[in-house]
Amino acid sequence: MQVLCAHSFRGLSSSVFLQLLLFLCSSCAYGFGTMGPISASFGKYEFFCAIDASGKQDVICWGKNNTSSAPPSSSSSASVTDSSPMAALSGGEGFMCGILANTSQAYCWSATKPAIDLVPPAYQSYAYWQIAAGKSHVCAIRGSYYSNEDFGIVDCWEIVRTADDSLKWKQSDLYYDQSTSNLALNKVVAGEGFSCGAVRDGGLVCWGPTSASLGVSNVSENFSVLVSGRSSICGLLNVSGDLKCWGDADSFADPPDGARLISLSAGARHYCGIRADNHRVECWGSFNSSVVPKGSGFMAIASSDYSTCGVREEDLLIDCWMVNASTAEFDPPLELSSPGLCSSSSCSQGEFAFNVSILNEPGLTSLCVRKDLRICSPCGSNCSEGFFLSSPCTENSDRVCTACSLCQNSSCWDVCRLESSPDAVHKKSWHHLRRLLIIIGSATLGFLFIMTCGCILPYLITKKESKSGTAKAEQPVDPNVDLHSFPSTTSCPGMPQIFRLSELKDATNGFKEFNELGRGSYGFVYKAVLADGRVVAVKRANAATIIHTNNRDFEMELEILCKIRHCNIVNLLGYCAEMGERLLVYEYMPHSTLYDHLHGGLSLLSWSLRLKISMQTAKGLEYLQKELAPPIVHKDLKSSNILLDSEWGARISDFGLLTSGDKDQIADVQNDVYNFGIVLLEILSGRKAYDGDFMPPNIAEWAVPLIKRGKAAAIIDRSVPLPRIVEPLLKLADIAELAVRHNPSERPPMSDIASWLEQIVKDGLIL
Repeated sequence: MQVLCAHSFRGLSSSVFLQLLLFLCSSCAYGFGTMGPISASFGKYEFFCAIDASGKQDVICWGKNNTSSAPPSSSSSASVTDSSPMAALSGGEGFMCGILANTSQAYCWSATKPAIDLVPPAYQSYAYWQIAAGKSHVCAIRGSYYSNEDFGIVDCWEIVRTADDSLKWKQSDLYYDQSTSNLALNKVVAGEGFSCGAVRDGGLVCWGPTSASLGVSNVSENFSVLVSGRSSICGLLNVSGDLKCWGDADSFADPPDGARLISLSAGARHYCGIRADNHRVECWGSFNSSVVPKGSGFMAIASSDYSTCGVREEDLLIDCWMVNASTAEFDPPLELSSPGLCSSSSCSQGEFAFNVSILNEPGLTSLCVRKDLRICSPCGSNCSEGFFLSSPCTENSDRVCTACSLCQNSSCWDVCRLESSPDAVHKKSWHHLRRLLIIIGSATLGFLFIMTCGCILPYLITKKESKSGTAKAEQPVDPNVDLHSFPSTTSCPGMPQIFRLSELKDATNGFKEFNELGRGSYGFVYKAVLADGRVVAVKRANAATIIHTNNRDFEMELEILCKIRHCNIVNLLGYCAEMGERLLVYEYMPHSTLYDHLHGGLSLLSWSLRLKISMQTAKGLEYLQKELAPPIVHKDLKSSNILLDSEWGARISDFGLLTSGDKDQIADVQNDVYNFGIVLLEILSGRKAYDGDFMPPNIAEWAVPLIKRGKAAAIIDRSVPLPRIVEPLLKLADIAELAVRHNPSERPPMSDIASWLEQIVKDGLIL
């Protein structure tokens, strides 16, 4: 297992370090049967609730089809205060319970009738500092929530379903056990027909009609985390951090090896936990591992029967995933949620107090209702793959992880170099290897390029000014992506350069496979380094293309391509037609294709850059359709035909399929608009245009109904941190919906789309 926050304990003996672990994660178990800042109701009326990060500790709830089951802002019960900020939450079957932040009183409500308090009147006046909801009962430990008490006696009551399918409270002796009634407990959890509590001086006791089936006996250890599923219970030992479980063995089968966990949650047949080192989620038991998010760390998680939701550490937004169910059922709100429980106690070693200033919210000074409260969260000690630790955990902030693409000095080289080790390279795609080779060669090529530009650039500029071609506009550079200095190539307007076959063979190492950048119906594309140092892309037609393209057709295509000069087009530099070959030489795009970044495993693109790519692609299409005479139609626009240049500008490519002057040109133009709409949906969702692993597999059939129902937020890619202002993304979704309409006459012209996107980029502050 990884050592939790090793950088915070340098110089301490191992015994002192282990003692410090006793203080960590006393309230990190945010799941079924326990309490936390996020919790889940399960069963027929499944829904989730979380405490928001507005500083008011209000409750936000969501469920299937975005149904909300939030408690009322006021209650008719005399024992409940007029407002209902919550200190903690715990969910049962079809109901949710919480501890009121202002009074420490318990309040429970159902999915169907949230205004009715499901706490018996006899218990409504008591203060509680822990609460746990099971299938049909609730247990709570007495004590004021903010008094720093760590033990107390427990009260339990039933919540039963009536003939009209509503819920009501019931006092009974079903969950009363004389042997446990006077014990001082510091943790309590609840499942289906049982409750368990951690005893203050060590040990674990369980009671209720099904408690014997758990097999808990003679347990004397102390637990830092305790959580229960329907028919099982698991805990993390205080000192060792080892996982111990009882009950239904299938639900906790195959736990993760070698990873210390700091938090647990449980569903019907599975458990999930947050790793101590990088805060990523690990799940085990009976579940589908492919749905667990791999790109984000989490600060809190909660599980229902078949779903898990968590609060992401990078942006405090909620992410949900499913096991054995459809991922389309849940649509978490785009609201910030609390990363932990507010407390009046100081943070311990290995923890940090969440600093609200990083949210950049005007007027927000605390996530808690009282200024003297704080949220203490466990530090991370490491970063996920592809990131390096750029700043250690401090009293007021967690460790900072930075993308390896931004590694600039020796302090991160060793960590990031692991990405290119022989074993790692074998596991990565060809795209990763190609990107690595580009980075290694960039410095040398840059030098050669500078030498070349010193000789030919003045001449090219003079020649360019004498022509009517469009000057290359400066492209925006996104600060969140890799900005290595790749050499670019100045476009040559007018007549293209004629290359000799021998020099292109030398430049591509004989058209070897390791120089291959891609392939398509036209043929192959190779990276080439010319004798003068320029880096270019060479497109070589295959035999089938050559057979079906005579010399006149090739000359006509060259004539069309030579007209194209735009900063959002991959411009033609020259050609070669020797020995029956058809070779086109283009500008080289060092950052590969949009498809590779969205679906092929290359670096994730920030939302700022995604919006700019959308606008720049639209500008390129507008140029082809409006500014050229005759207009040009692409006919095969897709994310793999959108390349990214050295400044991360979008360039449309693959003009081997260009046509002009067709009699069906209007229909072809409208088809380009439709294809662009599909690209926008890919950019928004991170999903492929067609993916058989999803239902429906067609991205438009999946996304458009959600957008039309006002649920565009459900399609937004959660693998990259969402911006603080999401309105530009929702506008992008509306534009995509217009572009992919079935009736071509309802699709807007590309000039309108380009204008809308340009305005979104200008007005939309993406942070």
